[in-house]
Amino acid sequence: MKLSVVIPCYNEVHAIEAIVGAVQASGVDDLEIIVVDDGSTDGSAAVLQERIAPFVSNVIFHETNRGKGAAVLSSFGAATGEMVIVQDADLEYSPADYRRLLEPIISGKADAVFGSRFAGGQAHRVVYFWHLIGNKILTLFSNMCTNLNLTDMETCYKAVRLSTLRQVELCEDRFGFEPEITAKLARTKCRIYEVGISYDGRTYEEGKKITWKDGVRVIYVIVKYNFFAPVRAR
Repeated sequence: MKLSVVIPCYNEVHAIEAIVGAVQASGVDDLEIIVVDDGSTDGSAAVLQERIAPFVSNVIFHETNRGKGAAVLSSFGAATGEMVIVQDADLEYSPADYRRLLEPIISGKADAVFGSRFAGGQAHRVVYFWHLIGNKILTLFSNMCTNLNLTDMETCYKAVRLSTLRQVELCEDRFGFEPEITAKLARTKCRIYEVGISYDGRTYEEGKKITWKDGVRVIYVIVKYNFFAPVRAR
């Protein structure tokens, strides 16, 4: 089965080549790589155009910064694989975990697989306590609304069959993408699995971007897309 890896990139000039190389070395045989530069101002766009574009399937450029969700949505429209996975460009998530993530889909058991940073005993960097607590609270609230029992709703690693992905209409431009896709996948009644993954979290000094304001937005997004918005646009 062909895998489309979509990589949203915003100001990751020091990491983007390394993550593309890690994706290429992931061991997946049939691989499509789509990178979206989301209005970077640090030279990432030049690196993509000059050094990466010849070696990946597609590079999309946003003229201005529109947010992670907008970058992901641009890449979904270009994906041609049977499976799609989002890969952050910041080196926090390892493509070495792809085989573990994809196995439930390839074996026919799942339509979507979430890679949990808090399950399965894989190595993860110890960083922020309050981020952990915030993540658990948001995951709990999401689970209460979706009736799922996920341990990590906010994970970047969500592998989804493209046919399943096309059953939903995604709208969120920023980090609200994660609870939105979770809510809408749950409402399709598709088969969702969760597997443990490794995690090498960054500090803010190293370039981490999500803040408490994004967490507040997540609460609104969870309520909106579980109870007040259609799965598909009408």
